Amino acid sequence: MPSLSDKYLESLSFTESNTSTLQKIGEYKGKQALFFQQTPEILESLKQVAIIESSESSNRLEGITAPHERIENIVLKKTDLKNRSEQEIAGYRDALNLIHESAMHMDLSNNIILQLHALIHRYMPATAGQWKMTENDIVEKNPDGTIIRVRFKPVSAVATPGFMDELIHNYKQAIHQDGREPLVILPLVILDFLCVHPFSDGNGRVARLLTLMLLYQFGYEVGRFISLERIFEESKETYYESLEKSSQGWHESKHDPLSWMTYFWGALLRAYREFEQRVGNVKIGKGSKTDQIRQTVGRKIGPFSISDIERECFNTSRDMVRNVLRQLKSEGKIVLQGKGRNAKWINKGE
Repeated sequence: MPSLSDKYLESLSFTESNTSTLQKIGEYKGKQALFFQQTPEILESLKQVAIIESSESSNRLEGITAPHERIENIVLKKTDLKNRSEQEIAGYRDALNLIHESAMHMDLSNNIILQLHALIHRYMPATAGQWKMTENDIVEKNPDGTIIRVRFKPVSAVATPGFMDELIHNYKQAIHQDGREPLVILPLVILDFLCVHPFSDGNGRVARLLTLMLLYQFGYEVGRFISLERIFEESKETYYESLEKSSQGWHESKHDPLSWMTYFWGALLRAYREFEQRVGNVKIGKGSKTDQIRQTVGRKIGPFSISDIERECFNTSRDMVRNVLRQLKSEGKIVLQGKGRNAKWINKGE
């Protein structure tokens, strides 16, 4: 497997900035126990928000969408599934729940990977939980579906089972036998998985589930409370660009994974900082939920959305956030820019 062979791993070198980022992530991991001392109600609210955001963002990265209110009801199992998109969102919800509950018992293996793929498609009529049977180039398309260019040619269908066996073997050797640093190995596992692209559909979603599962197994539990998938979506241009850049020359083991690894570490660090901020906001938040929303809006610099406020005031409803924003608008304290999903609010003093 190109990224996980001993020779390739020994050739890797990192910048001073990379080392600093890894140290900061390690410091946050060490502080997790302090964060986890929050009341169960606070942590449970954060978990619920993270699952909703993860189910929404990971699917939206693949063009699978539904209204936010529908997604929330699907995640909370309060509604029947009406169409294909909702079936796929429900499947991702189930896979996330499995990882939240059982990640420590899910050693990386072909069976686990196939199980996750079957789970995200469990409400679909199509066959799932098996390796691809045809070629599946990674392409860039126009809005009308026509292909602009081929971004990457993954491993052929016939070679996929052998490559997946090799990926699992090299991962176990690097981690369990050689004792290599997990934060170096994990992004390489995900890169190699995506370069193999072992499924006809669902590779990106399975890769993000594996990311969460493997991070949990090495004690990086921030994904329980902050949606990594949402962070990936919010920086999706860099997400895809870093993967494409790091995959060039992969088949010949001449690729440079540092672009993807740097992005991966940066996303994890952002999640930890956001977790700390949210827990801190709960500690300092005073008064009613309305007051907390007003305080959160007052701290905002630059344009912000309803979702931005929801993430920080996670124990409030969307309707309450909307009501407070309308009040602030009528008071002349904030103004609305744009319409629809692209609408943003801004403090009037800016």
